[in-house]
Amino acid sequence: MQEISCQGILFDLDGVLVDSTALVERHWSQWATQHGLSSELILANSHGRRTIDTLNAVASHLDMDLEQETKLIEKYASEDIEGLLTVPGALDLVRSLPERSWAIVTSGSYILASSRLQTVGLPIPQAFVTAEEVQQGKPHPEGYKKAATLLGLEPQDCLVIEDAPAGIEAAHAAGCRVIGVATTFPRAELANADFIVPDLASVRLASPKQRMASVSRLMLYVS
Repeated sequence: MQEISCQGILFDLDGVLVDSTALVERHWSQWATQHGLSSELILANSHGRRTIDTLNAVASHLDMDLEQETKLIEKYASEDIEGLLTVPGALDLVRSLPERSWAIVTSGSYILASSRLQTVGLPIPQAFVTAEEVQQGKPHPEGYKKAATLLGLEPQDCLVIEDAPAGIEAAHAAGCRVIGVATTFPRAELANADFIVPDLASVRLASPKQRMASVSRLMLYVS
């Protein structure tokens, strides 16, 4: 059991709070087939990244408007909710946190991310950084820096929870510590995280009586 103290928690969405792996793989495989591309190549470039960044990486040679294609992909994905689940422990952890102590930083658009949260019964936080809110997606630190600012905190006072190497890189570049959640990638690929857990059932918020510290700080137990 390890103790982690912080003032705010910045969650990635897919793979951390919402298990959308089957859905994401289904969508990209279908899209790859439609355009004669390798689904393996696309999936290798898509986890933890904005759709527009994935398309720039794998489809810049195609005769299409990538920004318009991004909107179409995200709209379709927001309407397909079959197979969405919460990651074990996600709902309990989020519900235990004070409202202004946590944020979500996702590579998905607002319409996609909010649809997934609502589908699985998770709240939409006041501090919600989606793909449209940043100029540069993960692994750039812009999103995590912005989320910390929205919470009125410095990045070094925040703990990030991520499932993808690109997100871990972004969090560290912002100055945050990171818990890697091994829901999407094997533990070996999350080795740069400060802590690694199988899912959020292994992360628990200490009660106020257990914290024995300033009420402005959060104490987490990680097993």
